[in-house]
Amino acid sequence: MKIRLEHGAGGELMEELIRDVILKNIRLNSAGGIGLEALDDGATIPLGDKHLVFTIDGHTVKPLFFPGGDIGRLAVSGTVNDLAVMGARPLALASSLIIGEGFDGADLERILKSMNDTAEEVPVPIVTGDTKVVEDEIGIFVITAGIGIAERPISDAGARVGDAVLVSGTIGDHGIALMSHREGISFETELKSDVAPIWDVVETVAKTIGWENIHAMKDPTRGGLSNALNEMARKASVGILVRESDIPIRPEVKAASEMLGISPYEVANEGKVVMIVAKEYAEDALEAMRKTEKGRNAAIIGEVIKDYPGKVILETGIGGKRFMEPPIGDPVPRVC
Repeated sequence: MKIRLEHGAGGELMEELIRDVILKNIRLNSAGGIGLEALDDGATIPLGDKHLVFTIDGHTVKPLFFPGGDIGRLAVSGTVNDLAVMGARPLALASSLIIGEGFDGADLERILKSMNDTAEEVPVPIVTGDTKVVEDEIGIFVITAGIGIAERPISDAGARVGDAVLVSGTIGDHGIALMSHREGISFETELKSDVAPIWDVVETVAKTIGWENIHAMKDPTRGGLSNALNEMARKASVGILVRESDIPIRPEVKAASEMLGISPYEVANEGKVVMIVAKEYAEDALEAMRKTEKGRNAAIIGEVIKDYPGKVILETGIGGKRFMEPPIGDPVPRVC
């Protein structure tokens, strides 16, 4: 087996690598909580009447600086968001920097300041770290780990028939902004990444409807909305029906997607949450999301159904239905 870029791009090929290579060679031990075998956004460890949530992320985005963000903001946001979608208030972060020899010192400072500013936005402290310099011209890779505390951990496998499916804002912003920037495509309105920490969105909803009424969450990063929904449907053995007309997409993102030949449903988002809640709390959850700055474009996009377990059905704008297939991998390489 030869490792390809697509093996790290979310979607089916990455799942194949994890299932057939990584899990096969690591002893699984859940420590009494959600462990590696669950393939969730993090792991949980029972701690008295609460749960410690632990997650880690590597960030290799190219370019390092892009419209709306940079690798520093991405690294902190990505880890905070993995904690948030498991219902955990971020407590502390750790960071490891792998820097290529000759990397510009001013760019390093710019990245570090961005990491600090984003952490303060949450707020969460960066409490420890490690730095390595290698002779290869890799630029910089940033690895971040985080711990959080959850009263009631949320997995991505808890969807129940009848639940409502929400997304906290417009889809495809990060991946399409990156790809447009790389390809030199410009619009009257600049495409910007949505990269941002979303703990405040999740916390606001939980305070409004209660953690017990949030049944599943996921941040739709690599592989986008399509991959997130398919993973949630498969793990819960339910079907998910979403309505194309209700999925929020910026006009410029839609236009760029068509020019690039890429589905906005399959590219990464770095500041959104897909949330599945009890049907009777859907409107309250939506109102709570929209009260936050990062959730002002939130929408109810569908519901959980008993038909087609493990599949996602897209109801098109003209009333037809088709499967929303999981992508092989994110069509935009090195997107996060």
